[in-house]
Amino acid sequence: MENKGFKILIHASTWFAPILVPIITYFIISDREIKSLSLQALVFHIVIGILISVSAFFSWILIGIPFLIIFGLIAIIAPIVGIVKAFNGRPFRYPIIGSWF
Repeated sequence: MENKGFKILIHASTWFAPILVPIITYFIISDREIKSLSLQALVFHIVIGILISVSAFFSWILIGIPFLIIFGLIAIIAPIVGIVKAFNGRPFRYPIIGSWF
């Protein structure tokens, strides 16, 4: 599968540079599939960051704790699924965000 390494890098960037790697990859690589995946990852990381921040803020009144747990799990599980699918050469679209790009 071509560009498998870039796909894995984009998904794995969630743990070391969730904003920087998708932006750089978007501008460096000309492949349309990689560009779409970079935008998906970038928007996913931004949205999940906002959701986790809001949930953390509201956790002081206990309302945010369930959401914090759910969004935290999504932030961990979605990139892992993307890495596994990219490694196996199968396509992956981020939940909800993937339908926009």
